[in-house]
Amino acid sequence: MEARLTGIDRSLTLHYLQYRGGELPDGLRADIARCERRLLETARPRITWRLFERLPDGRLAGTDFRPAGRDVASLLAGCDQVILMAATLGTEAESLLRRAQARDMAEAVILDAAGSAAIENVCDNLCADLAALLAPRYLTDRFSPGYGDMPLDQQRTLCRVLELERRIGVSLSESGLMIPQKSVTALIGVSDEPQPMRPRGCAVCENAENCVYRKEGTDCGKS
Repeated sequence: MEARLTGIDRSLTLHYLQYRGGELPDGLRADIARCERRLLETARPRITWRLFERLPDGRLAGTDFRPAGRDVASLLAGCDQVILMAATLGTEAESLLRRAQARDMAEAVILDAAGSAAIENVCDNLCADLAALLAPRYLTDRFSPGYGDMPLDQQRTLCRVLELERRIGVSLSESGLMIPQKSVTALIGVSDEPQPMRPRGCAVCENAENCVYRKEGTDCGKS
């Protein structure tokens, strides 16, 4: 299974720019289009995933990882398997953003927003591919450490289990943020029954006020 970046949803880019609606000025529209195009040309997305049996105590078979929190327990109710997944836009996209931050902060802000929309596209494509691969079984939506009441420090265990640094070149900062920045980890439940999709985004996340991602001007990939 290959990583696929098939496009950047303009509405998501505007969402991450916190654009409140109305007609876009021609200059801003052109700047956004240019940044999206450069990101599509530069990014080298990578993905990895593994499927685990979910044991009666909630632990994933063969690991010491037990996803924590009421939200995760609700998400995985009725699921006997769990997918751990990760995706990144790669170091090339990270370098593009860092150069812009040193040269032109307005461009850097747009690139950052477009990068968040781009990694969402990579994750959506991976989830679609997994759903096709595992059919006729059903998948939940994806859920990331730091979202809802799932502790952010579970990111380290998830990254270790998936061997992210070796497999796709993703590491963690001391605060638990991923490097490259435009990277996402998540878990997905697998069941024999259709699973309802949960509300998504910062507005419905009980950790929004204390979110380390929001403090760094990014998100956990669940917007």
